[in-house]
Amino acid sequence: MANAAAARPVATLTAPLDRKQDAADAPRLLWWPAQRPDGRLVRRPSGQRAPGSPQPASDRCLLLQRGDTELAAAFVSVAPDTERAPVIRFPTPWPRSFGTCTVAPGGDLAVFAGVHALRAVDPTGAVRWEVRHGCWDGSCPTLHTAYEEYAADRSHQYADSGSAVFSADGTLVWAHIRGPVAAAGPDPEALDEWLVIDAADGRVLGRADAETAAAGSDHVPHPDPARMGLCVGEGQDGVPMLWGRWDGANLSVERFCNDERILTAVSPSGERFLTVTHYEETLGVHRVDDGSVLCALDSDTAIPRHPGADPDDVDADVALWDYTCGFLDEETVIAGTSERDEEYGEPRHWLVDAGEAGMRVTARITYPFPISGGVTALGDGTWYTVSESGDALHIWSR
Repeated sequence: MANAAAARPVATLTAPLDRKQDAADAPRLLWWPAQRPDGRLVRRPSGQRAPGSPQPASDRCLLLQRGDTELAAAFVSVAPDTERAPVIRFPTPWPRSFGTCTVAPGGDLAVFAGVHALRAVDPTGAVRWEVRHGCWDGSCPTLHTAYEEYAADRSHQYADSGSAVFSADGTLVWAHIRGPVAAAGPDPEALDEWLVIDAADGRVLGRADAETAAAGSDHVPHPDPARMGLCVGEGQDGVPMLWGRWDGANLSVERFCNDERILTAVSPSGERFLTVTHYEETLGVHRVDDGSVLCALDSDTAIPRHPGADPDDVDADVALWDYTCGFLDEETVIAGTSERDEEYGEPRHWLVDAGEAGMRVTARITYPFPISGGVTALGDGTWYTVSESGDALHIWSR
């Protein structure tokens, strides 16, 4: 039986947009680590910045919430003497069901990865730049020029999607798109492409054939702005994992883990990354340089049956890891089994040691009030959960 570790409430952040009648997505947090010139990370634990001092780039954490007509963003600080930052609002170019979005570390630019284009918008609604590409509706060969061309078409409302994210220093946008890029002209053989874009003006600096056929994708930023992780969902066909490196002239791409593992997080040092297998049975910590597995942990041997499961039911499902998990620090992982636990009662979250001796569960986390869903780590010893109603984030520490 694992030990118990009490979670300490750090802050509760209320959602800036109204969630009634499903008017907006649940909020989430974006965080970017930063590097010193010597390559070491600059990241102080939340709340330890001197009162009144400016927020350094390495300490930027943004709360994001997407509605159909606006994207809300706000810098997050959990220091007790800090007033809540004002909400930055970006008009959206299309409803939230038509793609994904992200915001720059400085909070001055949002990028919407839509069905037919990447569009960068500032808080006034002005379009800074746009990169058009092939349509994410797999049956549509059109290189659209505007959202209005397919807004009323039912198939486009359920199109596949890509993703985009800013590099840790905010100078680059990494984007996974459906080919081809409009400027390159129609290419019936083009499927998914991975782009490196100048965040200032939208110039495509580098591009590579992702060799995937995505239903959706997620980027996982690396502390080094020139490196990026990409996990592509292909449904039952697998989950290709790509690692990109931009040297200022060329984009090189490596493919790790035989399309069987989902990339979830990068360690604070940038030297290791965390995965969950496609069917959620195994956690793994890998070396970033070559993708090799350093240690792994199977849920069926590490996690006890849920206490709410019928003890006489020999067919009760074993625990499985959630897809959301991450590093609290370089050698401590936080992971949940909430998706399967919900069949039997309260969700469970676990502390996992991932040091040189291998992976092992050290404690089950206990909370002072009921929580819901999975857990997202912020890399500085804190993590957050989303309230059951989706209208608030709870930040925790040990």
